[in-house]
Amino acid sequence: MTATASFSIDTPHGPRTVSLAYRRAGAGEPLLLLHGIGHHLQAWDPVFEILAAERDVIAVDLPGFGVSPALPDGVAYDLPTVVSALHALCGELGVSTPHIAGNSLGGLLALELGREKLARSVTALSPGGFWSEAERRYAFGVLLGMRRAARLLPVPAIERLSRTAAGRWTLTSTIYSRPWRRSPEAVVAETLALRDATGFEETLAAGREVRFLDDVPDVPVTVAWGTQDRLLLRRQGIRAKYAIPGARLVRLPGCGHVPMSDDPALVARVILDTSR
Repeated sequence: MTATASFSIDTPHGPRTVSLAYRRAGAGEPLLLLHGIGHHLQAWDPVFEILAAERDVIAVDLPGFGVSPALPDGVAYDLPTVVSALHALCGELGVSTPHIAGNSLGGLLALELGREKLARSVTALSPGGFWSEAERRYAFGVLLGMRRAARLLPVPAIERLSRTAAGRWTLTSTIYSRPWRRSPEAVVAETLALRDATGFEETLAAGREVRFLDDVPDVPVTVAWGTQDRLLLRRQGIRAKYAIPGARLVRLPGCGHVPMSDDPALVARVILDTSR
């Protein structure tokens, strides 16, 4: 079950109210989980309960994704705005400087929160921002293709495809190396989340000029990359290590771009090790 928190953030147009959906469970030090573009907080379901055994876990639907509403009209989906919203959410929930784990866009946001000294530790799983221009164009083109396909497929066709391993491979093999591990219900839900994401185009447009070039000093950082990542190629992890020399760079054998489903035990261990 999800809850919703509403709060005010400062924007160039003055204060605006933002609402974010989240799921929270567990006890211990706080751990914020951030999904990738076009996904939703349920991306973390395979590892959520494992993490909640040791942490106060908060999984968030980013603005304009999942069931979180779009940002107010005229408010940009850029890094400073979304970082401000996530920081304000933590304040609203009574959380100070959480550990943060993020995947893809969520990994980029986690690193930015760490750079701003708003995180106790950062685990970035295949984070955005370490691409070459050609790699960025490729990844954005794939994402746009996935979005178009999700919007063209009727819901009955999505449901029918999700019932077979071959259909789940067709719908999700771009981001998972083991798509048959996803349940039919999960595949339908995440395909509809991609189709219906009101913040998709604005978020993608805001990412065109993004490069993460700054260090994240004084914060424990792990950058982890799936060896079967077909969206953001794993050589980008080497660039991340150069940008953040103190980071621990971890291989996730056999994992795709969204590794939480491909190897839940390994991903949970990487996150918990970093947060310790």
